[in-house]
Amino acid sequence: MTKHKAVTVKGAKGAKGAKGAKRAGAMEAGHATLAVEVGNGIGLLALARPDVHNAFDETLIAELTMALRSLDADPAVRAVVLLGHGRSFCAGADLNWMKKMAGYGHAENLADAGALAEMLRTLYTLSKPTIARVHGAAYGGGVGLVACCDIAFAAQEATFALSEAKLGLIPATISPYVIEAIGARMARRYFLTAERFDAAEAYRIGLVHDIVLQENLDGRINELLGALLVAGPRAQAESKALIRAVANRPVDDSVIADSAARIARVRSTPEAKEGVAAFLGKRRAAWVPPDLSDE
Repeated sequence: MTKHKAVTVKGAKGAKGAKGAKRAGAMEAGHATLAVEVGNGIGLLALARPDVHNAFDETLIAELTMALRSLDADPAVRAVVLLGHGRSFCAGADLNWMKKMAGYGHAENLADAGALAEMLRTLYTLSKPTIARVHGAAYGGGVGLVACCDIAFAAQEATFALSEAKLGLIPATISPYVIEAIGARMARRYFLTAERFDAAEAYRIGLVHDIVLQENLDGRINELLGALLVAGPRAQAESKALIRAVANRPVDDSVIADSAARIARVRSTPEAKEGVAAFLGKRRAAWVPPDLSDE
């Protein structure tokens, strides 16, 4: 088993701590709605509005977009874990924000929706591995965040819903990512019924990759981080770009030529040369943290 001394993933098990020290931590980092911690190559990005179950408003959307871009640009960050403080991962849109939007004109609504769409795209296209740590409720836009992440682990007690239709709305901005994750057939059911489903169903339909006991969630994510840090950072970024370029396309001449061009280019990079040399020399590659251990 690969282990890594990663930043401890805390703050998602109860509301009390999130309202106190964790909320203060968000303010100290210069954010009103987030808590950001970086250490040992890992960026922890926590939604820190526990009183409203980490629901979206315009401030959270703007801050999350900026924080994601900052973590992506930080060479010290190898992977990003997205989590929520308090009892929930993310309950979707804030009701007060939605009430305010109901009074907007078309231009204002379009700008507001555009900001949300840009935040989701920023998360989806991040060059570094992203992990969703899901506990409690993940509803509406919260499901969108899960779908945008590369890997999603959920506590067995987590619940999910694409609840927009109950409010006379549609899950528009999250739809490209959710449909990619669960497929059009499952989207037809859950977009239309807006019914709640559990973690086992989220796993069955492909929304999350693994479900574990709540008390084991952080340890399981830490194991995953150890595995991620063994791989080359540029190779991971190139792999993410490769998936976006190849997914849902016919295997035609252009796809074959593009895939050949990509590996030819990557083979000549310093990272690839170091990786092959390390493997042949039976040593660790230069990018592997020194505190990583295999047991």
